[in-house]
Amino acid sequence: MSGPAAPPASASGLPAFALGLCDDAAVFPPGLAPLADAVPAHRRHRRARYAPLVGPLVLPAPALDELAPLLADGKVDLAVTAPGGPAQVADALAAAAGLPVDVRALEVAVPAETAPAEFFRALDRARAGREDVPVYVEVPRDERRPAVIAALASAGHRAKFRTGGVTADLYPSPGELAAAVKAAVDAGVPFKATAGLHHPVRATDPETGVDQHGFLNLLLATDAALDGRPAADLAALLADRDAPAVAARVAALPASRVAAARARFQSFGTCSITDPLTELADLGLLPTAITEDIR
Repeated sequence: MSGPAAPPASASGLPAFALGLCDDAAVFPPGLAPLADAVPAHRRHRRARYAPLVGPLVLPAPALDELAPLLADGKVDLAVTAPGGPAQVADALAAAAGLPVDVRALEVAVPAETAPAEFFRALDRARAGREDVPVYVEVPRDERRPAVIAALASAGHRAKFRTGGVTADLYPSPGELAAAVKAAVDAGVPFKATAGLHHPVRATDPETGVDQHGFLNLLLATDAALDGRPAADLAALLADRDAPAVAARVAALPASRVAAARARFQSFGTCSITDPLTELADLGLLPTAITEDIR
């Protein structure tokens, strides 16, 4: 069977849908790379031919205290996560200010049982003076979701959706994720995804038996949401396991629709930068030369 037609490409040779798609979350599960390994590995990724695919290095706020000795070779772009909520934000921004880093994003969780209005007031106080840093708020998977998404739209912040994790309960169903994506797109809120997107297309992990979402499925669902399709259609796209068919649909997206979808689905965190590259190449969506830097 022949592969999909070549998708719209950028000047780098990478398809436009892949630019900046993969945030480097090497220190997070399941990879759990030591910080001393993750920083030089990130630098190698940013020098490789596939560098335009690679977003910032994602680090939890406490890791900033250990970062200074690893930055002798110059600045690193960071996305800083604050899983403890706004209480961690001010200290994290202060720590980053003393380092040769560019903070490209701040990712903040909404603590359990915290009302959205209270959370956003605390967030505004914590980031005072650094309003230039884009904020992603991890949207809780409970009844607070509509209010949080509405507040994100009002404040001009972005959403972060958890698409998996170390246990099966952290994986939303296709229906749940479809509803979240549609709500964000309808509200005009860009989003990123975190955890669980280990493959381009939905599949079952042979070791755990857990069904894992695919990042190409998520891209197609975002495109469908922009087209005004109902949540049930998005759920069907998220549930599709036919890898060649999914790849062909992505390759066939016109450049304008790719740009619109990526303006909403900004990126996802992956503990391996090279695995998505290899699998995209296997699906015929990357030129072979791009993957030659993978070791």
